[in-house]
Amino acid sequence: MKNILSHIALMLLLTGCASDESNLIVYDNPEIELEIPLDFPELNNSIYNNMPTQYGVELGKKLFFDTQLSTDNTISCSSCHIPENAFADHNPKAIGVEGRIGLRNAPPVQNMAFMQFYNWDGNKLQLENQPLVPIITHEEMNSSILEVIGKLESDPSYIELFNKAFKGEGITADGIYNSIAQYEYMLITSNSKYDRVKRNEGETFTESEAQGYTVFQNKCIGCHSTALFTDQSFRNIGFPINPDAEEGGRARITGLVEDYMRFRVPSLRNIEYTAPYGSFGQFETLEDLLDYLDNGVLEADNLDPILKDNNNRIPLTAQEKTDLIAFMKTLSDTDFTGLDN
Repeated sequence: MKNILSHIALMLLLTGCASDESNLIVYDNPEIELEIPLDFPELNNSIYNNMPTQYGVELGKKLFFDTQLSTDNTISCSSCHIPENAFADHNPKAIGVEGRIGLRNAPPVQNMAFMQFYNWDGNKLQLENQPLVPIITHEEMNSSILEVIGKLESDPSYIELFNKAFKGEGITADGIYNSIAQYEYMLITSNSKYDRVKRNEGETFTESEAQGYTVFQNKCIGCHSTALFTDQSFRNIGFPINPDAEEGGRARITGLVEDYMRFRVPSLRNIEYTAPYGSFGQFETLEDLLDYLDNGVLEADNLDPILKDNNNRIPLTAQEKTDLIAFMKTLSDTDFTGLDN
């Protein structure tokens, strides 16, 4: 009798296990291999803990373009980071819900996987920590992560995507942050005319572009170095000062006087599409910006030595400005912006 009961118990156990296994959902979510362009710098360390995956990127893209992230369902990430503008804005300062105006110009979202600092003042070191900022900021989306999650939970397509992207964990705050970061990691721009010339793919610079490249190497490369066309340093280059009392540049983060009005050097890639220029859109055109540097910048105790040691200016002739702009336009990647479609 005891043996019979033991056999019955074993059969029930095996049957239960088989039943449990039949209910398991296996989520196949392969990693997407990043194509690292030639001569690009090292990846940001945080990407290794959040590698882009098929469904993570799909989810992040869906969220990036979804206005439900804002309190009144009017503003998405893409409202200020517009693809055809190299994921930058066309307003001097970003505009959020109810027409509220932010502190600064919305910077382009490009080559994020290789950046060591994010935002004008470098207040974020990991891209995954960035998405919450616009969601909760009064002048941007003015929402909360709980409010966003509540909206998304009413959409079955989101529930399915979150489960596919994050092993059945459902809709979570970390899932929102990580998926948006994964999508942004994929926004790599490296197919401009400049890149094709450097890769010897049959294109050559015009005479003006070649002359502009020489001017760039002589007068600009000190800040706009590396294949990203930024050395990712923080500098005060004497631009007109933001009248907003909240502005302090890098000093807002470090609390150091010497960092007052220092900002992260922006990349020149796709600069043709990212006007206006400066931390709060001080310059409408590249011509305006170069004229300002030529005429002389604002004096400051912490003015960058490149300017301070040269009478607070970068002298440029009219022809040098024309040629330099011609060269900078070779950094435009129409594959990236979708302008070739």
